[in-house]
Amino acid sequence: MPEEVILEEDPNRIFKDLFSGTVGGIAQVLSGQPFDTTKVRLQSAPEGTYKGPMDVVRQLIKNEGVSGFYKGSLTPLVGVGACVSIQFAVNQYMKRFFGNLNQKSGLAALTTPQQYLSGCAAGFANGFLVSPIEHIRIRLQTQTGTAASAAAAGLPFYHGPIDCIKKLAQVNGVKSVMRGLGPTLVRETHGAGAYFSTYETLVARDMRNNKLARADIPSYRLCGYGACAGYAMWLTVYPVDVIKSRFQTDNIAKPVYSNSIACAKAIFRSYGIQGFFKGFVPTILRAAPANAATFCAFEMTMRAIG
Repeated sequence: MPEEVILEEDPNRIFKDLFSGTVGGIAQVLSGQPFDTTKVRLQSAPEGTYKGPMDVVRQLIKNEGVSGFYKGSLTPLVGVGACVSIQFAVNQYMKRFFGNLNQKSGLAALTTPQQYLSGCAAGFANGFLVSPIEHIRIRLQTQTGTAASAAAAGLPFYHGPIDCIKKLAQVNGVKSVMRGLGPTLVRETHGAGAYFSTYETLVARDMRNNKLARADIPSYRLCGYGACAGYAMWLTVYPVDVIKSRFQTDNIAKPVYSNSIACAKAIFRSYGIQGFFKGFVPTILRAAPANAATFCAFEMTMRAIG
C-alpha cells in the first residue's frame, strides 16, 4: 500500500495540523526538558565546571532541587508548542503540495527527496520562531545563584522569560533577542529535513510491508519511528547546536563572539573537535523519549480529530 498523502481540500486542515502539532510539542517539552537542561549546561559552562552529565545532574539536584531541571520551561512549554505546530503544519502542507504534483505525474507516493525538502521548508519556517524562544530558555537554564550574586559579578539576572526579553532588548533591541538566528536556521532546516524524511520513510515502509493504512499502525511502532527520527536529526546537526548555544549564552552587553563563525573558531581553538560534542550524551538520551512522544502525540491527535 503506498504512503497515504492527504490531498482533499479540507478548509479546517491547517487548524487540525496546527492543533496536533501543538499537542506534540507539549509532549516533547514535558518528556525532554530535564535532558535539555543538562545538555545546555554542559555546552555553555566553562571548562572544568562539570565532570560530565551525571555531575550536572548531581550538582543541579543538590543546589536547585529537582525543579531546577524545569528552569525556563514556561517559555518552551508555550513556545515549543507553537514551534512544533508550525513545523508539523508546514511539513503537512508541503507533503500535500508534492502529493498533488505527483498525482498529476502519475506517481503513487512521495519520494525521499520530497520528504526531505518538505522537512527543510518546515524547519526553515520554524527557525524564525524557535531562535528567540531557545535564546530566552537558554539564558534562564544557565542562570545560577541569586540576583545579588549576579549583580556582584556584574551580570544581569532574569526574573523569568518576560524580564529576560526586556533586559535583552534594552541592550540592542530586537537584534539581541534574535541573537543566534543564523546557526538556528542552519540547524532547523537540515535537521527537520532529516527528521521528517526519516520518520516518513519508516512509516511508508511499515504501511507497504504490512499492508496497513497509516491510521492502523500501532502507537508503539510510531514511537520507535519517532525515536529514530530524533537520532537522525541530532546525529547530523549537533555541532551546529553547540555553536548556537555557546553564542546565545555570550555576554550580551560585552560579547566575546562577533558572530557564530568566530564562536566556532573559538570552540575549536579551546577544545578541538570534541568541543563541538559537549553535551552530546544527554541529547542522544533525550532524542528517543522526546521525539517518540512528539510523533505519537501528533499522530494520535490527528486520528482523533480526523
